[in-house]
Amino acid sequence: MDELESVLDALAAEDLDGLVAPLLLDRTASLVRAANRIAAELTRTVRRADLVQAAEHDGLTSMKSWLRSHVRLSAGEIARLVRNGRVLDQLPALRAAFVSGSVTAEQVAVVAPVAAVDVQALAVGQGVDLAEVDATFAEVAATQPHARLARVVHHYLARLDPDGPEPDPTDGRSLVIARLLDGRVTGRFELDAVGGEKVQAALEAIVQADRPAGDLRTRAQQLGDGLVQLADNALACGDLPVLRTAKPQLIVTIPLEDLVDPSTGPGVAVTGFGATLSAARARWAACDGTVTRIVLDPDGQPLDVGRSKRVVPPHLRRAVEQRDRHCVFAGCQAPSHWCDVHHLLHWIHGGDTSLENSALLCERHHTKVHHGFRVERPPDGRWRTYRPDDTEILLAEPLLPVG
Repeated sequence: MDELESVLDALAAEDLDGLVAPLLLDRTASLVRAANRIAAELTRTVRRADLVQAAEHDGLTSMKSWLRSHVRLSAGEIARLVRNGRVLDQLPALRAAFVSGSVTAEQVAVVAPVAAVDVQALAVGQGVDLAEVDATFAEVAATQPHARLARVVHHYLARLDPDGPEPDPTDGRSLVIARLLDGRVTGRFELDAVGGEKVQAALEAIVQADRPAGDLRTRAQQLGDGLVQLADNALACGDLPVLRTAKPQLIVTIPLEDLVDPSTGPGVAVTGFGATLSAARARWAACDGTVTRIVLDPDGQPLDVGRSKRVVPPHLRRAVEQRDRHCVFAGCQAPSHWCDVHHLLHWIHGGDTSLENSALLCERHHTKVHHGFRVERPPDGRWRTYRPDDTEILLAEPLLPVG
């Protein structure tokens, strides 16, 4: 292990600036193979530690708990690591390909269903040569695109039991959510074919409806925005089940002095699920939300809870929707039901909650306006959008909104 550390130190010390494209590509391929080999060794080691109950040495009951607490792996990565170790016990050819560096840990996870006890028993009952199956999957994993491997695994499993009962799709659905230290949320999900199709259809509808001029987002960013918009739509319609005696909504708690102070730094507001937000982000949420005043004593205990008040009442929202029709940010046509009502001069700083002081903005552009961009509606009635440097965003003639 000391030699491995020395090699890694030497690699990290190499100057990459002088390497031309062919050398960079060769280096990338070599590092991928080396990473696969290290992953294979890690999987083999964890499997052995699991078998001998090595975690008991540190007072823990399993390698899953040890990996979580001692090396801080995520729940998803731990599950894959432990599962892959068990799978490779049953598939020696795939294990050899993994050890050689030609197969990734993710590919081993894709083949994992083939090694299930009931699947192998079914194959033996039909006279299937398991060694040949193992060799075939190892070859496909090492030589074919990743998506091709998944299709081959699915085809094999379907051929083993073409007339068997359809499994309950909910048995194979999972969603793991974790919060990072800065409040961001990450996760991993797995869905059956029909459930996945529903999610893809819903997200694609939102992505295709939200393609403003000059959109530089990647496909992944578009889908991420689509997922948040899907949640926004569900929360706004008010049909979700009651959560803790109230309809579920974004909840943000912030001291009043931090809310009204434009110079306040990050880390002053807390969400209902424990994320920490900046005051700027809290002001963004408060622009079109419901506000509840809570008075606390010096020990932080509530003394008085005021009545919740909707910042933008329903009748005003209807008027703003009738006037603006869609997000007013230059180049955006996001529909009104995706939008917040933004205060041009924030109500926290004395701005009126009125038609003249309101604008429809989708989530993304509402965020932009709270971080330096600006929208204005001069006497001619046509919305104008300005960058943080006060230059106006102008669109090509065909993209200008009508009147």
